[in-house]
Amino acid sequence: MDLFLQTLISGIMTGGIYAIIALGLTLIFGVMRIINLAHGEFLMLGMYGSYFMFTFLGIDPFASLFITTPAVFLLGIILYRYFVSKATDGENSLILTAGISLVIANAAMLLWSPDYRHLKVSYGTEVLQLGSVSVSYPMLISFIITIAVTMALYWFLNKTDLGLAVRASAQQPEAATVVGINVKRIAMFTFGLGAAFASISGSLLSPVLYAYPTIGTLFVVKAFVIVVLGGMGSVEGALIGGIILGITESLGSVYISTGMTDAFGLILFLLVLLFKPSGLFGITAR
Repeated sequence: MDLFLQTLISGIMTGGIYAIIALGLTLIFGVMRIINLAHGEFLMLGMYGSYFMFTFLGIDPFASLFITTPAVFLLGIILYRYFVSKATDGENSLILTAGISLVIANAAMLLWSPDYRHLKVSYGTEVLQLGSVSVSYPMLISFIITIAVTMALYWFLNKTDLGLAVRASAQQPEAATVVGINVKRIAMFTFGLGAAFASISGSLLSPVLYAYPTIGTLFVVKAFVIVVLGGMGSVEGALIGGIILGITESLGSVYISTGMTDAFGLILFLLVLLFKPSGLFGITAR
């Protein structure tokens, strides 16, 4: 039972960070109906940003997200304004975002080399002991930030004029245009916001994972699994789907095989497509 509780809590903590990654992807899909294959590279940029600010300026990785997030948000807006907005349909946007992904990853490799880099924060190995269960301090802080960011997003989408405009553009873009909402500007803002969420997750992961130029590929796959699991375009589904994926990987790696950790997410992905392609809360993924 102690092992099960430890594994379950670890899965929930990891799943919370996964959810942040998927939130950005599902926001972009919800408004523009495109799947951003460059989403993982925004996460990678967040990780490198936190790494360099900690290494050269001594800024804590959890504090550095207040710098990296606006920077990546601005980058997302620029990329959408001059590149992504030119795509006329879903197929073109897939090819375009795949190209952006390759450019960013290879530029990072040229600038920073393919070497693995890791933050060595003073509390990196410290744990909080709760009875027989131990929780890593970096993961606990990341989970708390995840909950705060998710609540802030929920408030933004439901209580602000801009958030309501984002929801209207996602649900009925034609009707939103009729009532005076600039859907193109909302799409640009949403793309930047999605990139910012990926950057946040990168900063949260930087104390516990090694940063390298192609790490985004791994996480964009996980994000896509979560988006399909929770429902394409569903914010609530992204949060719950992320936690489900985290728990699935954690339990599978402990009770079946650590070498198959990433495979469990793909198996879950296939099962959802077979038996409930609409996901938990969203529209159909087919």
